[in-house]
Amino acid sequence: MKELKALVLAGGFGTRLRPLSCTRPKMLFPVANQPLLDWTLKNLSEGGVDTVILAVNYMAEALVRYLGPTKFDLGIIYSREERPLGTGGPIKKAADLLQNGGPFLVLNGDVISDIDYRRLVEFHRRKGGLATIALFQVPDPSRYGAVELDGEGRILRFVEKPEPGRAPSNLVNAGIYVLDPKVIDYIPEGRSVSTENEVFPVLAKEGALYGYEARGLWMDIGVPEDYLRANGLLLAKLDGVQVGEKSKVDSSAEVLPPSSIGAGVEVGANSVIGPNTSIADHVHIGRGCRIENSIIFPGATIGDYTSVRNAIIGENATLERWVKVESGSLIGDYAVIADGVTITQGVSICPSKRVEESILEPRQVM
Repeated sequence: MKELKALVLAGGFGTRLRPLSCTRPKMLFPVANQPLLDWTLKNLSEGGVDTVILAVNYMAEALVRYLGPTKFDLGIIYSREERPLGTGGPIKKAADLLQNGGPFLVLNGDVISDIDYRRLVEFHRRKGGLATIALFQVPDPSRYGAVELDGEGRILRFVEKPEPGRAPSNLVNAGIYVLDPKVIDYIPEGRSVSTENEVFPVLAKEGALYGYEARGLWMDIGVPEDYLRANGLLLAKLDGVQVGEKSKVDSSAEVLPPSSIGAGVEVGANSVIGPNTSIADHVHIGRGCRIENSIIFPGATIGDYTSVRNAIIGENATLERWVKVESGSLIGDYAVIADGVTITQGVSICPSKRVEESILEPRQVM
């Protein structure tokens, strides 16, 4: 497969992850100690793609600085949006880059998957439709776009975010598409467009929309629970424990697999790290700490005897001594949690905040 292009929608933050970082777009959030975007680009390169068009708006310069003109043998072109254009508007805006040639891929940037792109494109060509959506089975389709298929893989109905119990199936839109250039004509120009609500239902009525049921890893990391789950799944694929250069783990400390420790990390005596934990570069972890099923961004400081379970700690955040952070909580960049404070389940602390009293019910601290 040669000269295959992919448009990646960089987008912004998932609503529940927005309070975490003030310095990086979600596509650069670490997953198993690599930016989410790296996992996506590697899979595209291995799947026969040679050119990626990155639709950028929020924190665009951070993405440009990180990637430059090429990575993983992919040419990278930036399509800049002055304002967010939804999921369809970026396709229309990049029309000049996409119309000349055969089918092209479109991906939501906050999705991580090991889908085989070659098989997906081959399926699309074989069916002869205008668009093919990659589909995955999920227990609860109400957060996604659910579909009804006929025996040939044609999508008869496309229902975006159906009410619980009203979905046509448990097969949902994975945010990965193959589109014929003719689909661009279905997208209005000059405004935000929802492909899911304005384009796919029309194609379904015309019998030109197909669904490819994929299997394997697929996660939308729009909420903390899924972000942590994706981190654990990818750590399991890497296998074991990884420790970066110039990191110092005390001989009495324990790192449980699967876990990844970046470069320049310090882990104090009698601390236990893991399983399912990513510790990014230059993190300092004190004595007697317990960190499990969590993601710690670069430069964070975890004080002595602090516990972090099922949580996400932002860049250069500080947890002082005897702090406890519980399931589903986010501690934003540069935030400080004072000695002895407990942050209970589902709390979000926005960047640069100092918290000196325990928070025992779910809420966001601005």
